[in-house]
Amino acid sequence: MSMLSTFRQKAYSKGNVAPLFLLTLVFFLVSCGATSNTGTPPSTSTTPTEVKVVLDYLPNANDTGIFVAQSKGWYKQQGINLTILPYSNNVFPDQLVSSGKADFGVSFAESLAQDRALGQPLISVAAIFQHDTTGVVTLKSSGLDSIAKLAGKTYAGNGTAYEPGLISQILSCRGATNGKFQNITTRTDPVSALQSKKFDFAIMEQGFGVIQAKFRGIELNIFPFIDYCVPDVYEEIIISNEPFLKAHPDVAHRFMAATAQSYTYAAQHAQEAANILFAAAPQGFFTSQQEAQASQAFQSAQYINDGKCWGQQTLQRATDYPRFMFTHQGIVDANHEPITKEPDYAASFTNDFLPSCT
Repeated sequence: MSMLSTFRQKAYSKGNVAPLFLLTLVFFLVSCGATSNTGTPPSTSTTPTEVKVVLDYLPNANDTGIFVAQSKGWYKQQGINLTILPYSNNVFPDQLVSSGKADFGVSFAESLAQDRALGQPLISVAAIFQHDTTGVVTLKSSGLDSIAKLAGKTYAGNGTAYEPGLISQILSCRGATNGKFQNITTRTDPVSALQSKKFDFAIMEQGFGVIQAKFRGIELNIFPFIDYCVPDVYEEIIISNEPFLKAHPDVAHRFMAATAQSYTYAAQHAQEAANILFAAAPQGFFTSQQEAQASQAFQSAQYINDGKCWGQQTLQRATDYPRFMFTHQGIVDANHEPITKEPDYAASFTNDFLPSCT
């Protein structure tokens, strides 16, 4: 299956739908012993604390901070022996974190909203990006160069509850006569789906799938969500298990200290961070080191962006998009029926384990 499978990989866990990517990956990480001042004292324990973090997909520039901290020894400096669990189509990251088989995971706002509606004890502990860079895409060769032209066209969907309301909102926002479209679920990656001529439009992350497509010579039209009447959202988040955080707050503080240090470093040293990621990613994921650097350059600019510090979350941002999902019947219960009680948005996130932001 093509590495262009880049619909914002949040689709895998909503409503217990099948994942888009049928991939299982095993890879190994080697860390070195560089140290740096983090502002949070390292552990005084002589025995490192075992911590597991699970990825949402193959290693990419969304995950760079984790790999940089591992490579530079910043988790070890915090007294943490980190194991990075690869993505598997058999058990989703949110399930591993919810069950306690992983302590932290890379996830998405949509996934978290759905998880919590199903009673999973998950909470966001950091925003990887401050803004959403995901958008609707079409092939430039298709001539579909405006949202208005997508009315009635075929969408390469993932079968999630939130997609119909999201796409209808985008289509109705600027120029389309209505928000109607044909929603067909497919496991084919977005670009391959478009190239098959069976689908007219799909969804991709700009810093991930769109850059991969460019390096493969595929030209796309891009229509960012936030330009089409969709609330901004933290594109990716780090989640944890609430009972774990309650039982091990010191571990969480130390993990987040190293992680925040690393993402901040990657924001300021994009090329070095890309080289570390490229060395860690499975062979063939990036077509070249230059592709990894291009992706990292885009994503590094998004880590902090206009925020004061990496990882910080606000109630406004944590509310707007999940509320959009709720009002568009995009969050379902265990019976796959739209929930009727509005979620507790404030309870879905915390900044308490991040380093102080001044």
